[in-house]
Amino acid sequence: MTHAQSTRAAADAADAADAGTGALHDDALTVSADGLPAWLEPVARAARTVQARQLSRFLPPESGAGRQSAVLVLFGEGERGPELLLMERSGSLRSHPGQPSFPGGSLDPEDGDHTTTGPLRAALREAEEETGLDPGGVQLFGVLPRLYIPVSGFVVTPVLGWWRTPSPVGVVDPAETARVFTAPVADLTDPANRATAVHPSGHQGPAFLVESALVWGFTAGVIDRIVHFAGWERPWDRTRQVPLDWRA
Repeated sequence: MTHAQSTRAAADAADAADAGTGALHDDALTVSADGLPAWLEPVARAARTVQARQLSRFLPPESGAGRQSAVLVLFGEGERGPELLLMERSGSLRSHPGQPSFPGGSLDPEDGDHTTTGPLRAALREAEEETGLDPGGVQLFGVLPRLYIPVSGFVVTPVLGWWRTPSPVGVVDPAETARVFTAPVADLTDPANRATAVHPSGHQGPAFLVESALVWGFTAGVIDRIVHFAGWERPWDRTRQVPLDWRA
């Protein structure tokens, strides 16, 4: 199944969002791995057992400080097989401008408790607002431990989804999103597309060069750990470096 990225698809997605066709219902907040395609089962298994410290060294402050947020890590099937939905943030945003990311954002009060279904609702709501995605076509199958982004103070819950019934996606609001695209898992696991991103501050982390984008930071870190714990990782040259600048 192909996820259209044309201008027409973007307009259709925006119209659908405005019309409320993707409105969230409580039954959409159920987390279940039933009926997943076989290739996705290793991700579901890993999500049930992985610990926060196995995903990142940046963990939420024990004080409870930080802005609660969630991202939707959405797997689908495209023309080239399994793929992930990603977007490129607008260059005018205050937090992580221009950076490829998962759809997502801060929890709103109406999303509910951040320790229960709040992150699930927020991940689906933000994905709809940013990409025009119809949440009704998404099956949530796992939730990873909460992680922390020190530079912006976000406490992030990665919510795992299976794009059971794909819908058109595209840029809904250019002030928030510059581009919406899918990255084939085959490209993400290709050693030729992997590198280590090096920030002038000295921080280093995994990076992926896919779909004319450099995916790095929090998003690349989560993808890296999913690929690893799902058993999809292939040996790659960890000495290959991609320098970032101070604007990153």
